[in-house]
Amino acid sequence: MAKFTIFKGTNQQFYFNLKADNFKTVLASEGYITKASCQNGIDSVKANSPDDKRYDRKTSTNNKYYFNLTATNGQVIGKSEMYETESGRDNGIDVVKEIAPNATVEDETI
Repeated sequence: MAKFTIFKGTNQQFYFNLKADNFKTVLASEGYITKASCQNGIDSVKANSPDDKRYDRKTSTNNKYYFNLTATNGQVIGKSEMYETESGRDNGIDVVKEIAPNATVEDETI
């Protein structure tokens, strides 16, 4: 079952990952100072993920493909893994659109 996991990094900031049914991370957050801010980031992903206009499709300098999910203010709220092909990246976007709105949240910091 798809889920967001909240965890604390070695820098003591909070992060989340969105994991698909196969347990693979399909979206990762930047660091947040507080857990409440991290939860707000998850809420923003849930709200923005169905909207195709919120996905910024990118190509890295080494010709790998990835995407950023942005909030309505343009701020990046999640970044994908690197994909070998454009179609792989686009499939990743489809997965996030499908699973993020109803994914559960698992807090690994408790």
